[in-house]
Amino acid sequence: MNAYSVIIKPHVTEKTMNLIDQNNEITFVVNRESNKGQIKRAFEELYEEKVARVNTHITTSGVKVAYIKLVEEEMAEELAVRIGVF
Repeated sequence: MNAYSVIIKPHVTEKTMNLIDQNNEITFVVNRESNKGQIKRAFEELYEEKVARVNTHITTSGVKVAYIKLVEEEMAEELAVRIGVF
């Protein structure tokens, strides 16, 4: 899959903003058919950051959300600023 078709957009809520600060995790809405390996590869290709782990969740509205934990400390906050979340 193309990296741009896997990762759709950042998912921004109060909870996800807290995850950026506390857990070094950033959250994205992703393609529902993509798996964790594809999400990890797409994220590393698009943002050139190392991923520690990926957790996914399908919301009640049918949207798949990926919680991406980064290897480097404080990098989620820098990345959020870079992509315009803050």
